[in-house]
Amino acid sequence: MESPYLDYQTLVEEAGRHHGDICHGIRLGTRMTMSGLARIGIFDPKGQDKKKLLVFAEIDRCPTDAITAITGCRPGKRSMKVRDYGKMAATFINLETGRAVRIAAKAKGASDPDYAVAPEDELFIIREVTVPLKPEDLPGKSLSRTVCAICGEEILDGREVRGNGRDLCVPCAAGEQYYQYLP
Repeated sequence: MESPYLDYQTLVEEAGRHHGDICHGIRLGTRMTMSGLARIGIFDPKGQDKKKLLVFAEIDRCPTDAITAITGCRPGKRSMKVRDYGKMAATFINLETGRAVRIAAKAKGASDPDYAVAPEDELFIIREVTVPLKPEDLPGKSLSRTVCAICGEEILDGREVRGNGRDLCVPCAAGEQYYQYLP
């Protein structure tokens, strides 16, 4: 179900330039992106379909660079959300139609496949999904701002946790910072 508008080799080269080289992750991410876009009806992600696309990437590795290069989606534009679950997977959402598909790489076999020609069902687990999105999840300007009652840092877009009548950021509420303050 590849898009007739997208050429694999051209897109691999574009993703490789963005990433710095063409590795297996770039090849895999390119096929994943092509499949996802075709299945949700997005054929011009950097042009006329630009505002229709939202992507959730589930890894912070090479395939995410391929998705970024090919779609133009980025966390800074709020058109890409990175949920690092350590999975070679991504969900592509057509915001206009609501159609969404999650594509996950199958476990690697004895040899690396030829990503250009391997059938999708040999490469991926593909499922139509629904992603409940709130207005604050969508691309665009921030919809709300508040301040954490503990650390004093600003929290955007409803990401605060309400505790004992106070707004708290997730790290303060859960005590799970990835950083530690120095004395």
